[in-house]
Amino acid sequence: MMPNTYQDTAEELIRKEGGRATGIRVKILALLLAQEQAVTHREIEARLIGQQPDRVTLYRVLQWLADKGLIHKITSDDRVWRFHVNHDAYLHQHAHFKCTRCAKVVCLDDLPTKRHLTLPAGYRFQSMELTVKGLCAQCV
Repeated sequence: MMPNTYQDTAEELIRKEGGRATGIRVKILALLLAQEQAVTHREIEARLIGQQPDRVTLYRVLQWLADKGLIHKITSDDRVWRFHVNHDAYLHQHAHFKCTRCAKVVCLDDLPTKRHLTLPAGYRFQSMELTVKGLCAQCV
């Protein structure tokens, strides 16, 4: 069971964004607040033991949290979305590290991601994703 501090923080963050602090929103955000690394949709389902929403509801809640900037989605070459809470350090774009052995994904806040991009005429920049791949400390 997660400490109440994650639940309280989740509820406060959701309300701060002008949303209804429904039970499932609070549970999912509290779960993500407790994680040190990005987790997949399936991992979230598995960690909501006895409280699993249907997959569509889970997807909608994750999308709502991402749209509100409370979490971010990380794409990967394995075609699996991973989700991580947005702490203050992650309000701007940042890089990620993915272990090629265990698939663990963590945010890298010290890696500079500011780049000057020259795009073709008429193109407009929206976002950039940078993933560094290698072996994590546990897999080395």
